[in-house]
Amino acid sequence: MKILQALFFPPEQPGGVSSMVPYIQERFNRMAGWQMELFFLPKRVRGKGTEDVPLRTFDPEQYTGNPIVDRYRQTIRDYLWWTKLRLKEERYDLIHAHHPIAALVLKYVYPDVPVLVTIHSSYERELILNGKIEANSPVQAYLVSLYREMEASCDRMITVSDAFKQYMTPYLAQPDNVQVIRNGFDQKRFRPMNHDTPVPQLVTLCRLVPAKGLDVLLQACARLKHAGKSFVLHIIGDGDIREELEELAEKLDIYEETIFYGYMLHPEQFIPFFDIFVLPSRAEAFGSVFAEAALCWLALVGTDVGGISEQIEDGKNGLLVPVDDVDALAAALERLIDNQDYRNELAQAANERANKTYSIARVIRELKDVYGAYVQ
Repeated sequence: MKILQALFFPPEQPGGVSSMVPYIQERFNRMAGWQMELFFLPKRVRGKGTEDVPLRTFDPEQYTGNPIVDRYRQTIRDYLWWTKLRLKEERYDLIHAHHPIAALVLKYVYPDVPVLVTIHSSYERELILNGKIEANSPVQAYLVSLYREMEASCDRMITVSDAFKQYMTPYLAQPDNVQVIRNGFDQKRFRPMNHDTPVPQLVTLCRLVPAKGLDVLLQACARLKHAGKSFVLHIIGDGDIREELEELAEKLDIYEETIFYGYMLHPEQFIPFFDIFVLPSRAEAFGSVFAEAALCWLALVGTDVGGISEQIEDGKNGLLVPVDDVDALAAALERLIDNQDYRNELAQAANERANKTYSIARVIRELKDVYGAYVQ
């Protein structure tokens, strides 16, 4: 069986897809009779495509003239141009896309091949939370219409959490047909370290954008310092608001306690040296970084949203706090800073659950069953 895993971003980009799909490819290629390839749009391909992908369920022309929509539609054309250029002689038994653009293009190019699509996140919700568009705007209307288009075009829709399945429900005709396959990780990548840090080390790993709630984290850390608590906050990642966050850290008088690293290619090699992973996201479809931090044996603190609340059982394998609640976040961090035994207990519970629930072997089994329903 020859399978194409169709990504949008190159596989070295941060995020759940990059944490999982290359390792899925490696495992499947070791199986007898299975061959899997990766395909994605290189960053250098911009403005090449001129052909539109016909849509079945709505007319995209009504949104023409909006810069974000126009750019998104051009990216679809570019993906189609690149697909026809690179894959014109290729034949596949099944295609598994990991982005709406990849799904719509590949189904158009290969109408007789089963195309499955996994939806890993919500671009429209990210744009709203990051202040790029208004809720109920034409951009949001265009982007959410793509869910129904994928439902009509693709052979199966998959997502990564029950919460995100529920999010998509209003935009689908038959939401019960959406399958949930949670992300999995190659545990060999994660090597927990025994280390004794007299000053608790907090770490967060994400794109530096408003949706991740790092302004709330900095305010919470300022309250910790005001209360006389010792800590170091490590921020791994880069993004649009890095300068703004650095200015906020200085304004809050925690710049000396905060280290900004920028983008890091293999953070899992570094994370085991920290104590507490914290990310107060305003929305997460899954939140792969929590599972990765758990596999590194860190105590977890997250917000009670989306896929985060499906990974963390408050007080059992981590702590959950409400979104945008500085006091609650500061209290949760203080609780872990003050009680190393409790911190270690939560970290151990998180690690055990992650190893049991988020193994790459489980994902392989589930995908093999799904793929087998379409081709033998």
